[in-house]
Amino acid sequence: MLIIDCHGHYTTAPAPHQDFRAAQLAWAKNPAGPAPRPEAVSDDAIRESIEENQLKLQQTRGADMTIFSPRASAMAHHEGNERVSQDWTRACNDLIQRVVALYPRNFAGVCQLPQFPGVSIENSVAELERCVSELGFIGCNLNPDPSGGHWTSPPLTDNAWYPFYEKMVELDVPAMIHVSGSCNACFHATGAHYINADTTAFMQFIEGDLFKDFPTLRFIIPHGGGAVPYHWGRYRGLADMMKRPDLRQHVMKNVFFDTCVYHQPGIDLLARVIDAGNILFGSEMVGAVRGIDSETGFYFDDTKRYIDALVMDDADKKKIFESNARRVFPRLDAILQTQGR
Repeated sequence: MLIIDCHGHYTTAPAPHQDFRAAQLAWAKNPAGPAPRPEAVSDDAIRESIEENQLKLQQTRGADMTIFSPRASAMAHHEGNERVSQDWTRACNDLIQRVVALYPRNFAGVCQLPQFPGVSIENSVAELERCVSELGFIGCNLNPDPSGGHWTSPPLTDNAWYPFYEKMVELDVPAMIHVSGSCNACFHATGAHYINADTTAFMQFIEGDLFKDFPTLRFIIPHGGGAVPYHWGRYRGLADMMKRPDLRQHVMKNVFFDTCVYHQPGIDLLARVIDAGNILFGSEMVGAVRGIDSETGFYFDDTKRYIDALVMDDADKKKIFESNARRVFPRLDAILQTQGR
């Protein structure tokens, strides 16, 4: 059985990449002269950043493959302008492709999108096409709130998103629903904004009929599904009050949750409430919560041990660790088959 981590970010990208971002944002405030170009990043710098961090943890914690994307908090679609977002996105995705090229048996790429507040999601179609068709990526991260905590975009079920969904269906790739940093002081980015967005996306799916129009569209809602599994009765009850179909038919054929929940009771509840066929193993390492849990002596984001400890038959554990990821990301399955795995 392979252990596939569906949720990894390049949080340790080399310094020149971060220097480019700083130069970009400075230029956006005073756009005199040409826009900055990405700084050169050597293969050795990438190796050092990966081998001492994500790869080391992947190997010591027992995973085989990480679905890898740019740092979520650094997407920062609300910063700069549309040109800045386009250039930053392309640089981030190119860097992910280089990681995958250096470690093809350890990482598979998922792309950031060049979203910006008030700009049509249709402008992100070309980057998705480039990343999947040219760079070999297997999915994307879709930000439902590029405003950074002010929620100026329409719901995910609105027709405004449809051109992008059409391309997702054409390429047969899923999207992880993932916001970025928060510029709203009311919402801590990882403690509130992320979880709010996960929950909000699910509620939007309940209220709409998106999956009637796109029956093969697939979304991963990270961080254990936000509040959803832990208030499952509320969402079932709201769906009933709204005369929506049973959630198993209305939403859960198309929506999946990861296991980025950082304690055993939370994982236990997730696995008890949500069918094993809708759960993908994820750790988000090295990510939002990096410390050691004083109650257990283990790292909070060492989430594999929580799945190992579940009272669950081996067939369902294989779904969580491997089979679901191969089904939700068919391009990953093709890569693994090519590798003889």
